[in-house]
Amino acid sequence: MLRTVNRVLLGLLGLVLLLFGASMLAVGLGARPPSWWVYDGRHDVLLSDADRARWRDDGWFWPTVIGALALVVLLALWWLTAQLRRRRLSEVLVETGDGEGALLRGRAMENALESEAAALDGVARARVRLTGRRNAPEARVGLHLGADAVPGDALRGVCAGALAHARDSAGLERLPATVRLRAVRHRARRVS
Repeated sequence: MLRTVNRVLLGLLGLVLLLFGASMLAVGLGARPPSWWVYDGRHDVLLSDADRARWRDDGWFWPTVIGALALVVLLALWWLTAQLRRRRLSEVLVETGDGEGALLRGRAMENALESEAAALDGVARARVRLTGRRNAPEARVGLHLGADAVPGDALRGVCAGALAHARDSAGLERLPATVRLRAVRHRARRVS
């Protein structure tokens, strides 16, 4: 969902900035702006002395402007921290018994889980993402089921097969998982 929000926000922001910049460039080059436009001519400023003094007597205006700008800054900081936060687990701590442990790349474990889950009967495609901490990973599994798949069998196969093998091979006590099942679109069969 964050990816969709990013694309929509960046697209809207880019469009607004492009239109605003193009209009400023056109006015700066001598084009006549419409009567409702913010700038009247080449030497106009964003806020004139009269515009700034117009709201001085209203006690609500400048606190509202400052509050709105503070809200925009807080939302921008939230968005930035959401971008920097890692969603995918980069490595898994494998218990070796000597007290040291070994590190397994998260992508390698994801690929092994995906290939084993995709090999199950009726599974057209599998996607796996590891999240959590490196000593307590969690798996998010997405299975795309074919037309002939039995969802219960696919779910049991993933839980008893791929996830159990991954948990045992990494020496984990538990590997909690969320499995989402989706049907692959297919044409309806003709009945004669």
